[in-house]
Order: sequence, then structure tokens, then C-alpha cells
Amino acid sequence: MAYVTDGPTPSDALRVSGSSLLRRIDMRGASLSPSHLRSALPRGGTDVDAVLPTVRPVVEAVRDRGAEAALEYCAQFDGVRPATVRVPAAELERALDELDPAVRDALEVAIVRARAVHADQRRQDTVTTVADGATVTERWVPVERVGLYVPGGNAVYPSSVVMNVVPAQTAGVGSLVIASPPQAQFGGLPHPTILAAARLLGVEEIWAVGGAQGVALLAHGGTDTDDNELAPVDMITGPGNIYVTAAKRLCRSLVGIDAEAGPTEIAILADETADPVHVAADLISQAEHDVLAASVLVTTSETLADAVVTETAAQLRTTVHAERVTAALTGPQSGIVLVDDISAGIKVVNAYAAEHLEIQTAEPVPVAARVRNAGAIFLGPWSPVSLGDYCAGSNHVLPTAGCARHSSGLSVQTFLRGIHIVDYTEAALKEVSGHVITLANAENLPAHGEAVRRRFERS
Repeated sequence: MAYVTDGPTPSDALRVSGSSLLRRIDMRGASLSPSHLRSALPRGGTDVDAVLPTVRPVVEAVRDRGAEAALEYCAQFDGVRPATVRVPAAELERALDELDPAVRDALEVAIVRARAVHADQRRQDTVTTVADGATVTERWVPVERVGLYVPGGNAVYPSSVVMNVVPAQTAGVGSLVIASPPQAQFGGLPHPTILAAARLLGVEEIWAVGGAQGVALLAHGGTDTDDNELAPVDMITGPGNIYVTAAKRLCRSLVGIDAEAGPTEIAILADETADPVHVAADLISQAEHDVLAASVLVTTSETLADAVVTETAAQLRTTVHAERVTAALTGPQSGIVLVDDISAGIKVVNAYAAEHLEIQTAEPVPVAARVRNAGAIFLGPWSPVSLGDYCAGSNHVLPTAGCARHSSGLSVQTFLRGIHIVDYTEAALKEVSGHVITLANAENLPAHGEAVRRRFERS
């Protein structure tokens, strides 16, 4: 057993034991200061800066040459060059007609539940009377045109279509375009399940372009091969790989973005009452996404920790993507953290700020009330993260890499802008004019004060 220290005192000692599956970090008796926790907890990393030199030429080529450059990169990276960027409407209809009825039913349930939850998020305009004859109105206005990125890769993500489209539609976004990578096996179209999900939601504009080139085309726009306009967007949302994230970073001075998404994360705070079968299954479920996915158990019970390792190994024998899952569970971003008690566990999960946090304790509700930092919280044994990924009604586009300390998941608010409307009468301005002039002079901006004073000057 190795020892890692974060300071000179024994109380700062952190014991780390390695194994072939889910390394163990013993924080019992260790310092729980925020700085120590941030350095000690398992955390994966993706170095977006490292790929910027690779992505920048792609973004610049699409900026300069539009769709032609984007399609060239599709041929290079996806192995297929679509005939047009925009998917014909007939292909959307065909995809929906050919969709597995069970998948259609499941998507419709997901859509109904997501719409119910997101409908309650819409803010109302407010009018505040500051003084007699002085009002400030806050009006919420949707972004005009939004590009929604839906990834390809290891899995097909029609659920990401639902999670991006529903809050945008609920916010009142007038123009939506989905960009998703072309697939060689489908003749250069995005996966038909993606197309079908878009059609179910009433989205008519789908672009067969993904990766950094897809993000760049959304930001800069262009002209399609049939001479139709590919209008640029005002905002881009949706997850993707590190190259998509880098492209969003490069384009964010031109368009708004939701976040820089990293690999998925699950943290589970559990005591001795948790079922190791459930815990193991949930850790595996998120590790299934990516070899860089993070699966972390924080527990007060060494007995549970042992049982979870045993159960995880057993379940891996029948897991379809066992190689990918094993790589994630044995990576430095995953592990089991042992703590003295639930209060210590709460400090740990608040410092970790997971994308997904499950609370599997005897009394999860009061525990959840003390959690401040998480993208989404799932209570008890019957609210697994997988439910939130699909049919809970909540949104699964959530902050990663500790960003839940300061950011929220995708919501209706993502697509709304608050505009202040200031309306003062002459008398109301005159009443406060002296204070305006005083503050302007204090900041050595006398012209600001003059702009008020001259309104009341009489020659």
C-alpha cells in the first residue's frame, strides 16, 4: 500500500492501493480541505489545448471555403462524402417509417417526459418599479438560431437529439439545425435513428457533417452543393469528442456555446445499506461510454467496497463492451474512495462535483439537501443514472470535469437571454440625476454625467 501526502501532518496522509479494477483511495482520517480533495480525488483529463493546433486548420478551412472544405474533411475522417450537407426531407420520413416500433415508443415517452419537465423551466418576464415613474423590465428572449450537435462514434445517440431539441423548442428558438456525422454504411447520411428522432421532434434541418468541421460549418455557414444556403447559427450546443470540444472553443468568439464537454462521470455516495449489484451495474453503465469515462464510488463501508469490486468483476464477464468498460474502470479517473462517515462523503462529492451523482444511503433525501455541486442527483436504489440518460424527464447534457461547481446542465435557460428594458420619466431621471453625476465624476467619466445634466439644462 502506497502513501501519498498533501502536507506534513499525519492527518493529511492519503492511502492509495492499486488493483486491476477500481483502485482504492483511503481518505479515512485524511484532510478534507478543498485544495487537498481537488488534488487527491480521481479525475480524468482531456487536454483540449493539445489538439487545438490540429483543429484550428480545420476550422479556418471551413471558415474560408465553407461546405466544400467541410465535405472534404468528412471524406477524410468519416470515410464518406455526402452528396449534400443538408439531408433531404424524404430521408427523414423514410427513417421514421423504418424505425423500430419499440424504439419509437421509447423515444415518444422520453419526449413527453422531457417536455413536461422543461415546460416548468420557462421564466416569466418581470417588471420592477424602482421609483415613481421608473421601471426596469426583464424580458426573456430566445436565441434566434441554434445548432445542435449530435455525436457519432461508439454509440448512436437519439437521446441526445431529445435532450438538445426539447429545451430549445420550449424556449421558443425559431430555427434549429442538427449536425451529426455522415455514416458510410448509410450512404453518407447520419444514422437513421438520429434522423427519425429529429423527425419525431419536428426538426426539419439536418446536416450530414460532424466533428470539428461540423462545428465550424454551424458557426460560419456556407453554401451547399445544390447552391442552397447553409445559414450560420447564433449558438451551438451538444456534446462531442475532444475535437468537437476544441472546435467549440475556437468558435466561441463568434457563437455562443453551452459548455466544453468532457468524458462522462458518475459518482456514487453509498453506505452499508447500498446493494453492490446496483452500484456495480451503475459504475459499469457510465464506463460503457468511453475509455476515459470516470466511475467513482465514495463509501463509508469497506465491506461494500469489497463487494462492489467482486460484483463488478462478475458483471464484466457478461458486459458487451467489456474491454472499453475495463479500460475506464482501471484508469486513473476511476476508483473507490473510503471515508469516515456520510458527512465526510458529502465533502468529497461536493469537491468532486460529478456530472452524475447517485446517493444510495439509508436516507438519501437529507443527504441530497447537503449536496451543492453536481450536474444531476439521483436518489435511492430506483433512480439510476441510466434513467436520467433516457426517460426521467431531466436533461442529460450536464457539466463535467468539476464544472458542476459553477455551471448547470442544459435547460430552457440555456437558450434564453434576459434583456433589461429601462423606462424612466423626466421626473424620475431628475430625482436621481445628482447621484448619477456624482458617480460618473468619481469614476472620472464626466461625459457620462453631462449626458444627464444637459437634459435639464435650459439656455
